[in-house]
Amino acid sequence: MQIAVLAGGVGGSRFTAGVRHAYPDAELSVIVNTADDITLHGLRVCPDLDTMMYTLGGGNDAQRGWGRMDESWRVKEELAHYGVEPSWFGLGDLDLATHLVRTQLLDAGYPLSEVTAALCSRWLADDPKLRLLPMTDDRVETHIVIPDPESPSGRRAVHFQEYWVRQHAEPEALDMVRVGMNEAAPAAGVLTALESADVILIAPSNPVVSIGPILAVPGLAAAVRSATAPVIGFSGILDGAPVLGMAHRLLPMIGVEVSAPAVGLHYGPRSGEGVLDLWVMDDADAAAVDRVRSGGLPAISADLIMATPEATARFVRKAAAEVGVA
Repeated sequence: MQIAVLAGGVGGSRFTAGVRHAYPDAELSVIVNTADDITLHGLRVCPDLDTMMYTLGGGNDAQRGWGRMDESWRVKEELAHYGVEPSWFGLGDLDLATHLVRTQLLDAGYPLSEVTAALCSRWLADDPKLRLLPMTDDRVETHIVIPDPESPSGRRAVHFQEYWVRQHAEPEALDMVRVGMNEAAPAAGVLTALESADVILIAPSNPVVSIGPILAVPGLAAAVRSATAPVIGFSGILDGAPVLGMAHRLLPMIGVEVSAPAVGLHYGPRSGEGVLDLWVMDDADAAAVDRVRSGGLPAISADLIMATPEATARFVRKAAAEVGVA
């Protein structure tokens, strides 16, 4: 069995751990958002790829949901003593090694997909049927436009990480710019993973800045729509609020209501111009199933709380059975 997953970082990694628990022998390809990537202190940082890699490799900090287990912060503290900015994004000492290796390999001319495979050779060596694929080898970054009364235009754009980490998504998100997206192409292996999949799963990651950029890579959404495999999406909005993160601060920016049915209809059915064959919402939103179905998108409800990999595996298997995948 071959499975392709489209995912972001924290929520996406928990979801993928559940998928692996549900199908331990499957060939599992995870197409990961890289529009959160940023260069800090001369190092290329890929937060979603690293969170996915550490989580699936057993090295993540389970309490924070990101970063390394047993992390220390001496380099961060020393940089602060020197007054070096940015100080709002912390790179842990263990995590720093990953970024050093990645940056050296990128500077040597290797594409991000090959660099990711090299890093994963340490973390995922015990699971050779699991592959992490960046959505693109090209440099793409999400910037959020926020109000700025001191700017002549009354607004300015900041990198998504600054908006999310430094500003805690408190300023109103007026618009979004995906730098480099028009020139990007799917990374090596991505289109093949979609073409050969028996089922494609869209994780309950942020629909605006995690799944949105993946589908925005030129040619990638078309590949999902043309795939022979059924495509199942899972809601990260439960009972009108995101389980993780701050998607509620970004959905209004793209004109989407903060609700599970609205996000499902935003992705849309493949029978129209969308990408889904089935939308899965939490049982708390079961009353809205008919709303989604009336929009032409098949939908079901399930218990979507990802308390454990076993719990996630249960709802993944339920959804897969709904589209005829054993």
